[in-house]
Amino acid sequence: MATLPRRRSCLSVPGASDKMLAKALSLAADELVLDLEDAVPVGDKDAARDRVSRILASPEWRARRVAVRVNAIGTPWCHQDVLAVVATAHDALTLVVPKVESPGDLAFMDRLLAGAEAAASSPVRLGLQALIETARGLAAVTAIAGASLRLETLILGYADLASSLGRPPGSRESWQSAQDAVVVAARAHGLQPIDGPYFRIVADETLGEDCDHARRIGFDGKWAIHPSHLATINAAFTPGDEEVAAARALLAQLDRNRTDGFGASAFAGGMVDEAMRLSALRTLHRAGLGE
Repeated sequence: MATLPRRRSCLSVPGASDKMLAKALSLAADELVLDLEDAVPVGDKDAARDRVSRILASPEWRARRVAVRVNAIGTPWCHQDVLAVVATAHDALTLVVPKVESPGDLAFMDRLLAGAEAAASSPVRLGLQALIETARGLAAVTAIAGASLRLETLILGYADLASSLGRPPGSRESWQSAQDAVVVAARAHGLQPIDGPYFRIVADETLGEDCDHARRIGFDGKWAIHPSHLATINAAFTPGDEEVAAARALLAQLDRNRTDGFGASAFAGGMVDEAMRLSALRTLHRAGLGE
C-alpha cells in the first residue's frame, strides 16, 4: 500500500493564473494538479506551459507532490506539454492524461515519454494518471487500467463524461454505474480510483455527502476545483482514531494467525482471515501511516 502516495485531495490549479499558482503552495491538498488543458484558453496555451515549466523547476514546487494535466492526445499542444514536463521531472511529479479512450492512448503516451526521457537523459520515469471522461473511455476502462506500467490512478471526470453521454451532471445515484466501473477497474490492476470534482464553489452539505459516498464505494480520494473544498475532502478520506485502532488490532490478529498456523480466527465478535488484511492496510495508508 505504501508504493503509491496518498491522494485524498487533488486540487486542480489553472496553469494560466499566476495568482492561483502562487496561492496553491500554501494549501493542504495532497496533490496539486497544474492544468494546461480545460482551464487554459487556446490563446494562452504556450504561455501557461512556459509558466508551469518555470515554477516546476523551483525548490518550493519540487518539494510538493504535483501532477500536470497536459492537453489531450491529438491536440496541437500535447507533445510540447509532455516535453516540458519531462524537462522538470522529479519523483513526486506525475502526468495526467485527459480523455483516455483506449489502451492505445496510454501506449502512445508510454512511447512519447520514453523518447522524451531518453532525449533529456532523465533518471526519472514519470508516472501517469488517466482521466476517464468519455463514453468510449468508460466502455474500455478495464483494458485502460491494465495498459501501462506507469499508470497510478484512474480519475472519473464528470463534466466531459456527462456531455459525452448526453446527460446532465445529475444526481449522485445517476453516476453509480460509472463510479463502480472505475473503482473495479482500478482495484483489479492495483491503481488508485479517484473521484471527480464537485462543481459548486461553496463547500456545502452535498459536498460532504458526495465525499462520504465516494469513500464508501471504494474511492481513495477526490479532485477539487476550489480550495474551500479541501478540508471537507481530507476529512472524509482520513480514517478516524477508532478506525485506525481497529485496523491495527485486525492486523495484529492476522499476524497471530500466521504465527499460530490458523487460516481464520474469532475476532471482535466475528471471524477474520487474510482476505481482510488489504482493507486494514488501506485504512492505515489513508491515515498517512506507513505500517
